[in-house]
Amino acid sequence: VQLQASGGGLVQAGGSLRLSCTFSGFTYPDYVIGWFRQAPGKEREGVSLITSTDSSTYYADSVKGRFTISSDSAKNTVYLQMNKLHPDDTALYYCATNFPGYYSGNYYLGDPSHMHYWGKGTQVTVSS
Repeated sequence: VQLQASGGGLVQAGGSLRLSCTFSGFTYPDYVIGWFRQAPGKEREGVSLITSTDSSTYYADSVKGRFTISSDSAKNTVYLQMNKLHPDDTALYYCATNFPGYYSGNYYLGDPSHMHYWGKGTQVTVSS
């Protein structure tokens, strides 16, 4: 399983970025895939997740209304559109997946240890 994240960068507060994660190496039809982040000195936390079966989406409270997750199954790519960024969003953002996705998206989003496959992170830095 391979996950390749891209799209990070430096942006001013209030700005936007779009992260992309291209995945490969599995054909299991029932999976969950999403974004997690880790800021310096903090634990890794769930940001947003989407399910393959019905494209249900899940968000951390801190990003609701600002971030939007979407997927393009034809391209095996999941996106995270991040708007109204603020300095607290600064972190290394990881794409992760798990299959099969038996449980609610919140089960995976709430505990990164429930995700078994991880890509390398992409850095997002928001300046004030």
